Amino acid sequence: MAEKEAIQAKIDAIEAEMASADFWSDKNAAQAKIKELQDLKNDLEGVGKYDKGDAIMNIFTGAGGDDAADWSKMLLAMYEKYAAKKGWAIKTLGENQLEISGKNVYGTLKNESGVHRLVRISPFGAKGIRQTSFSMVEVVPKFDRPDELAIPPDDIRVELSRSSGPGGQNVNKRETAVRVVHIPTNLAVHVETERSQAQNKEKALAMLSAKLYKLQDDERKAKESGMYVSKTTQNEWGSQIRSYVLHPYKMVKDHRTDVESSQPDKVLNGDLDEFIEAERAL
Repeated sequence: MAEKEAIQAKIDAIEAEMASADFWSDKNAAQAKIKELQDLKNDLEGVGKYDKGDAIMNIFTGAGGDDAADWSKMLLAMYEKYAAKKGWAIKTLGENQLEISGKNVYGTLKNESGVHRLVRISPFGAKGIRQTSFSMVEVVPKFDRPDELAIPPDDIRVELSRSSGPGGQNVNKRETAVRVVHIPTNLAVHVETERSQAQNKEKALAMLSAKLYKLQDDERKAKESGMYVSKTTQNEWGSQIRSYVLHPYKMVKDHRTDVESSQPDKVLNGDLDEFIEAERAL
């Protein structure tokens, strides 16, 4: 409570400054004050650094074979339903049978990156055999321009291919799909939904910039806290952030916050507020 009162006092002080006649006498100083005011208001509302911006979601199928691919589709549907409940628009940037990726979510999925584990009796396996499937959900902030983080041209490799989905006249006739690889980190982005190669390349570069920015930001935070954070997370047992048990009992548990739900059907239908708000409060 004391922290909120201190933030509100700073807001009141800046707003009083803005009411003065000579506030805009120094344009640069005035703009800095306005930015500080907005940051303080965001802090007061509990809004994080990326909360008001768009986000790019990628879902990667991990261990578990056909069940894991099925689990990725279930996760994708869950987040689509969550976005619909929030009134956010989504746009598919690219996908394939084994890797469902590039859901452009217009809203905030703060700190949702991590491994989701599904535990159930598999319809594909022998009776009574428990199957465990893993999928990685990655959320990065969306940048509208690829120049927001400068990438040296020698650090990227551009690969072209024919688009695989429905679209305009160029689809499946010309190499309009673009895959951009950042050579030093091996991060890659694939975009095929735009009509032209140039548009797909521009969007891929913007997405790659976002991934690199998040990677650098994570590394900075790790150094500040004296912790080591791996550049990659394995989609396997022990690395999950959330587990979904559908049989023989029903439970969804977030391993970061210990929030649990005995109604996985509701969670998979997009009821995620309890989990996300608990993680935001950490």
